[in-house]
Amino acid sequence: MGEMIHMPWVARKLVVSESTDPTLIGISGIVQDETRRTISILTANGEKKLAKDSIKFTIENAEIDGSMVKQRPEDRISKRYRRA
Repeated sequence: MGEMIHMPWVARKLVVSESTDPTLIGISGIVQDETRRTISILTANGEKKLAKDSIKFTIENAEIDGSMVKQRPEDRISKRYRRA
């Protein structure tokens, strides 16, 4: 996961690498907002809201499992994560 899990994600490029919904794989865009359970990204086709617990995504070459970051951004930044 690296250090990116502790950084703010707003205005960074996100790419969905895995998902329980095959139609979401490959979607990419700029992170607009993040809540406890969702990430909103701005894609070429408009804004899309993604459920964190159903995706794995990449931000700046760091792969992140969305099911491991199910908390508010301000809580996620200071939390310690176990290495997988």
